[in-house]
Amino acid sequence: MQVLENLNWRYATKSMNGISVPQEKVDYILEAVRLSASSSGLQPYEILVITDPEVKERIKPIAWNQSQITDASHILVFAAWDNYTEERINSVFKYNNEQRGLPDAVTDEYRNKLLQSYTAKTAEENFTHTAKQAYIALGTALIAAAEQKVDSTPMEGFDPVALDEILDLKSKGLRSVIVLPLGYRNEEDDWLVNMKKVRTPKEKFVTVI
Repeated sequence: MQVLENLNWRYATKSMNGISVPQEKVDYILEAVRLSASSSGLQPYEILVITDPEVKERIKPIAWNQSQITDASHILVFAAWDNYTEERINSVFKYNNEQRGLPDAVTDEYRNKLLQSYTAKTAEENFTHTAKQAYIALGTALIAAAEQKVDSTPMEGFDPVALDEILDLKSKGLRSVIVLPLGYRNEEDDWLVNMKKVRTPKEKFVTVI
């Protein structure tokens, strides 16, 4: 029941009060993201944590001037791999096998299947897939933040090309996918704070076959 209570408590916070989120809470959220599910365990994305006020000010204009960008305590940028490459896939498998004490031969068949599948696709097709994996992690972040009673606002309203340039993501082989400000709600200024939470009724949302 605690998860449902937390999800009922959270909402896409429209105004934040500028109070800093304790580092241990941020670390908890980041660890939850690190442990999140991803296809084949590849985790084809990285998280950039923005706290520098000057960087936030640079991001705000290319994010529709949304106040959460500068009023939030931390900004999480979910940046997905721009492509699946042989080097990246091999690196993940090598690390996983080392951590599990397995010889590479144990996973070679599956690794080769992935390589054959992904390397046959275009970079844009592969980015579409890596971005989906970042969204899975976003869901985990939202739940973890709610558990810590930290407000958050998932944002697609920004210019990804401009953000990539600000954060120099291209040089890292990454592309920004979604931005997640973390902070605390400004209850005096947020028009949504006291609104009833509304979702599609279960009978219209769930079909049992």
